[in-house]
Amino acid sequence: MQEDDHQLPEDVIKAYQNEPTMQTYPDSQNLDENHTQLPPIVPEGTANLPGPVYTGLSGNEMFCLDRIGYKPGNIVVGNSVVAIGIIGGELAGIKSVLGGEIKQVTNMIAKGRIEALKDLEDEIAQNQGNGATGVTSELVFHPGNIEFLSIGSTIHRSDGKITPSITSSSDGQEFYCQADSGYMPIKFVFGNVAYSIGIGKNILGEIKEMFRGEITQYSGIFNTTRNIALQRIIDEAKAAGANSVVGIKTTVVPIGKNGVEEMVMVGTASYNEQIASIAEACGGVITSDLTAEETWNITKLGYAPMKLILGTSVFSLGVVGNIKAALRGLVHGEVNSLTQLLYQAREQSFKRVKEQADEIGADDVLGIKTYIYYLDNDLVEFLTIGTATKRVSGLTTRSDQILPQALIRDKSTFIDLTGKSLNTNLNTTGVGNLRSNNV
Repeated sequence: MQEDDHQLPEDVIKAYQNEPTMQTYPDSQNLDENHTQLPPIVPEGTANLPGPVYTGLSGNEMFCLDRIGYKPGNIVVGNSVVAIGIIGGELAGIKSVLGGEIKQVTNMIAKGRIEALKDLEDEIAQNQGNGATGVTSELVFHPGNIEFLSIGSTIHRSDGKITPSITSSSDGQEFYCQADSGYMPIKFVFGNVAYSIGIGKNILGEIKEMFRGEITQYSGIFNTTRNIALQRIIDEAKAAGANSVVGIKTTVVPIGKNGVEEMVMVGTASYNEQIASIAEACGGVITSDLTAEETWNITKLGYAPMKLILGTSVFSLGVVGNIKAALRGLVHGEVNSLTQLLYQAREQSFKRVKEQADEIGADDVLGIKTYIYYLDNDLVEFLTIGTATKRVSGLTTRSDQILPQALIRDKSTFIDLTGKSLNTNLNTTGVGNLRSNNV
């Protein structure tokens, strides 16, 4: 392979040089062994990478990674398969539980995810990579078995230097945005919790007959449970020497038909010198579910993430008050009692978000999203998620402008219409088939 003589535009090169007004990444000797130095923005030369390369990176991802000194490598895969019956055995004795974490199931699923990630890391080493981007941690349901699957694409430093391997949940475009915002990737991290929902039907039935409105017992259980996953991803980041977890994605997966679900958060443990003092004030690690593009934009505006905040309220729509009868009897028109109840439920979840933000001294909460889950026995959970932020003087990105290629979303070039004629779908993941399995 010929030496890369590509030159960046002059203004971009200037933005990455050690100017007093620009943030630059610290040298590796200024960090402990877990803080990986990013490669030079303008590569000294192109490494002799093994070829041909079979990568999952798109053209846009390759372009963005090239601008921060990385070249594509091969797809890497790790997996671990567990019999569904094993998890079913763990669930057999929990039917009298009102709610909360089921630790034995949490640990079993976490072990499967960890084994798959270890296999992926072994393949990175076999490919002599400097790491992998776009790393996933999925559950794929096969008949009688659950496969824990991790997939990513190896990346190589353009200068050929050997460095500790990094893994990132971000794709190539997100990786660029986060790195340009000062977040040096270290490790793919996750936090999970398996919990029961509405299993204690006898107990719940007694509660429902008493009143209509918030079931504070359930709200407390869900607020505690959902924050367990967040704390676990923070603990993983601390163990990796990171002071931030960015790009957190939250997924809720039903585990069979026993009213058990897993909530898993995945993200990239990173180190950012600019927000070190804020991280320290937040217990050592900041967390954010803002997208990579949003992270770049708020950094440019002088905002730093502080903490991903979750607020939950669980309400009973209630037999008391004859709401159901009113709904059946109306052809049209507003059901005032239900309108007020649902409004109250949302306000309660927002209130819990505000209380958490005030507690840590946040200036703003950005990217607020509300999700509604209909549980058993006429229960509705309102979950509000947002990222608490702090305005920081002098905080900025390394570049003046974000790359257009970092914003372009790749279009799907595979269209599957088999479901219309064959009653199947080639794009369906195991998660979509989950409810048909008897765990």
